[in-house]
Amino acid sequence: MSESTVEVLPELKQIVGALLFAAKEPLTVKRMRKAMIETGNGFGGPYEQYAKATDKQIEGAVEQLTEDLEKAKVGLGIALVAGAYRLQNDAACGPFVRALLEKNQTMRLSKPALETLAIVAYRQPCLRSEIEEVRGVSVDAVLRKLIDMQLVRVVKRSELPGRPWLFGTTQKFLEHFGINDINDLPGSQELKRTLPAGEKRKKETAEDLPKTKEELKNEAADQDLAEESMAALDEEIQTSDEAVDTETKEKEG
Repeated sequence: MSESTVEVLPELKQIVGALLFAAKEPLTVKRMRKAMIETGNGFGGPYEQYAKATDKQIEGAVEQLTEDLEKAKVGLGIALVAGAYRLQNDAACGPFVRALLEKNQTMRLSKPALETLAIVAYRQPCLRSEIEEVRGVSVDAVLRKLIDMQLVRVVKRSELPGRPWLFGTTQKFLEHFGINDINDLPGSQELKRTLPAGEKRKKETAEDLPKTKEELKNEAADQDLAEESMAALDEEIQTSDEAVDTETKEKEG
């Protein structure tokens, strides 16, 4: 019996798959290795081998499992979001999952919220006044809403007079849009700020001239591109932003 038990011990990729399936949030390699160490130390015997798994071996298991899922076409895949791994359904299968879970009426971000979020994402850290300068309207209510949704956070205070707050995106923002790093945003190299807000303001002097028509035109074009990129991302995640619900529903069933 002991030999039979040893034979059915799972491969590393099977353990990784089980951990990702059971997790309610994306898992880092460090967190997966910790679970293996605790299991090896707790059960001992043949399970001790898993406690010796390295980060590189676990990453290799993730890559192998990802390839296996893609080849098998089982409607599941592994995504790297916010520096951690998440098991989720394929975006193409999203409409069916949403119908099953009765989530077809998911509330989307409004256009003002998307516009504000795009400005924060591409220009962070940024001041409320900078957001209002681009949008041309007050953003107090929209900012509060985005903070409540945990998509935007207060990063720190500016060094400007009055020390106003500087805003940036959160880890949940990365998870929501399914991206690993803020630099992965579409067009981030073209749209990102060349200087932080504080440094830019310090360089401004009374000799600064009003913006030319060409500068205003370019700024408007950049803003339109940012909004289009964020809107496209928001549209895409409607079929996969809550993909983990698939596993949760199966467990409840």
